Order: sequence, then C-alpha cells, then structure tokens
Amino acid sequence: MDPSVEAAVDAFSRGEPVMIFDSAYRERETDLLWPATAASPEVMRRLRKDCGGLLFLAIGNEIGETFGLPWLQDIHTHPSLLDENPVLGHLITNDLQYDNRSAFTLSLNHRDTYTGITDRDRSLTTRRFGELAMEVLDRKMSHEEAISALGSEFRTPGHIPVCRESPGGLSGRQGHTELAVAIARLAGLVPCTIGAEMLEPDGDGALSVDDAMRYAFEHGVPMITGEEITAAMDEKD
Repeated sequence: MDPSVEAAVDAFSRGEPVMIFDSAYRERETDLLWPATAASPEVMRRLRKDCGGLLFLAIGNEIGETFGLPWLQDIHTHPSLLDENPVLGHLITNDLQYDNRSAFTLSLNHRDTYTGITDRDRSLTTRRFGELAMEVLDRKMSHEEAISALGSEFRTPGHIPVCRESPGGLSGRQGHTELAVAIARLAGLVPCTIGAEMLEPDGDGALSVDDAMRYAFEHGVPMITGEEITAAMDEKD
C-alpha cells in the first residue's frame, strides 16, 4: 500500500480525519471526512465551519440494501409517483455534468433530536446510524429486523442527507460516496463516513488543491487522491 494511503488509513482507523481529492477529471473537490461512529458535536462544527459544502453521510451499498434505503432518483422516477406528482417529471435528473446517477437516498434525523440541525443533533444522528449499522452487520440481522431497528431510532425527512454507494463500489462509480466508503473499508471500519466538500472562502468554487494541501499540512490531516484509494482497493482485492 502506498505510504500516504497507509498513513490516511491508520489515522481514519483511530477516528481521526482524512481529506480526499476526487479527481481533476471529475468534480475537482476535496472532502474532509471522519468515521461516522466518531461523530461528535466538535466534528460536526468543524465540518460546518471549515468546509462550507453539504454535510453528507456516505454508506456502503450493503448497508443501504439491509436497511432498504432507496435511491431518491429511483423514487422520483417511479411511475405511480409521477402520476400523482407531475412536477417530478419536470425535475428529473438527466443532465448531471459529472455523472449519470445521483447517490442520494433518504435524509434522516434521530428520534431523540429536536430540530435535527444543531451540531449536537447532527452528531447524534450520524454516530447512532454508524453504530446501528455496525450492530446490524455484526448480528447478521434480517432485512425486516434491520428496517424495524432503523425505524425505532430514526425518522425521515431529516438533516443528515445519506448517500448510498453504487453496487460494486469504485469499480462502478468513482464518486465522493464511493471514495468515502472505501477509506472506511480500508480502515476496517463499518462503511459509514461523515464528510463535507471543502469550498473556497467565498463559496464560489471548490477549494483549490493547493489550498486543500495547505489546510491538510496546517492541521496535520492526511490528504490523498481518489486514484490512490482506487489503487489501494484494487491491491486489497
């Protein structure tokens, strides 16, 4: 494994952040990421203040399948919903400039949250989802048991957007969701990662690679690329 990836994997396995730059040929964005189970109010505050982009929870496809979490793009194009809500036909996602499919599934709040938007609330939602996913996988819960467990703790809509890994992971899609899930897999953690895109201070574009590298150096955060993670996953397999 490449030494830079090894350092990032080691840090992530200890609940510390990493930064991943996707590609100069895709969205050209850098994400700041933590394991979902390490989410705390301080982690959420740092994502909110230092990044500027959308906070998202990336989950492995097997977790999405176990919990029965559908892709929003599939929901919004379902014939019965289109009949009932014609506006969905006009809002169809068919013009993404960086991909041909969105990774978004449902958004969640933990049932013990108030509004769901505070750093405390969002950390609770994130951390408990990661912990529950780990419990479900460890106990080999059935599909029905997993859905029941999810519903007992969470509701939708909420303030944590969840993104589900594409089947096959990086072999089928090299998006932020797949990269965020991959670092968790490499670290031997449950494939649930909380993160946000890093934007320029004025919010008009992605943080430049040079500025992202400067942030990584100043804060002691390992920074790697999507290409390096893909190579490490290929090596692992």
